Amino acid sequence: MRDIAVFTGSAHPELAEEICAHLGVPLSPSRVSRFANDCLEVQLQGNCRERDVFLVQPLVAPVQEHLVELLLMCDAARGASAGRITVVMPHYSYARSDKKDAPRISIGGRLVADLLVSAGAGRVLTMTLHSPQVHGFFSVPVDHLHALRELAAHFRQYDLSRTTVVSPDLGNAKEAAAFARMIGAQVAAGAKQRFADDRVSISSVIGEVAGRDVIVLDDEIAKGSTVLELLQRLRELGPRSIRVACTHGLFAAGALKRLGEQQDVLEIVCTNTVPVPVGERTEKLRVLSIAPAFAEAVRRIHNGESVSALFDALPGH
Repeated sequence: MRDIAVFTGSAHPELAEEICAHLGVPLSPSRVSRFANDCLEVQLQGNCRERDVFLVQPLVAPVQEHLVELLLMCDAARGASAGRITVVMPHYSYARSDKKDAPRISIGGRLVADLLVSAGAGRVLTMTLHSPQVHGFFSVPVDHLHALRELAAHFRQYDLSRTTVVSPDLGNAKEAAAFARMIGAQVAAGAKQRFADDRVSISSVIGEVAGRDVIVLDDEIAKGSTVLELLQRLRELGPRSIRVACTHGLFAAGALKRLGEQQDVLEIVCTNTVPVPVGERTEKLRVLSIAPAFAEAVRRIHNGESVSALFDALPGH
């Protein structure tokens, strides 16, 4: 894989290093600096000319800083005559801004997609978008992975004969149903209404959870308000055990500490698409690596092979 070059910004360099280790290629150096007027500058310190360039950068806090870094990396690679530029964005936070649900608001998911393409991105590799239609916001090819295989491999260590996978809302129910099929479990979903970014109400849970081992599955956990609200409804129904799982463990504003303090939550499982906040660890947390999946996707993209085998078994993909 001589003609491949992998760079990373400052969002999650550990993940980029792990992806490169699985690929057997070095992580090419890059430098991010700041001018006196607060503007960022990015220099890619490896050869890009006619090479297949992969830029690894999830959009995590501070999101705007990391987004501008990524745009500058794309522009730098294009200016350095890269043969092709693929943005490897394990978490696309602007995917939550996917519709106009109030007057005079922007659809950030589409705008940021346009910015990335304008900056030079020729392809995007991402994982578990907040809603599948965001895929269509990009005018370049998108390979949309999921982490259900990694999550399923983890949960198969338990007795799953009395397990129900619970989606916090109907929007994530398809993914929960696909996951339930993978591990041979039942599926249930919460009836959720959102009033604000951090205020939700779940009026009921549709499905069988009484006396069962519950796995709460969501695409991401930010402040954790949805999961905490769901736990209240589940407790009323009397499950036998509760575990919480998600792809993107953002755990903002002390969410991991609050979830860890829930005595009936046996385990909190996420992947390393985003870095776990420093000082926010709990002994209940299990972080699964998705670096092998991303490395395999990068290898297949580079070799012109099909990537679909990595994200089959999910409706809408």
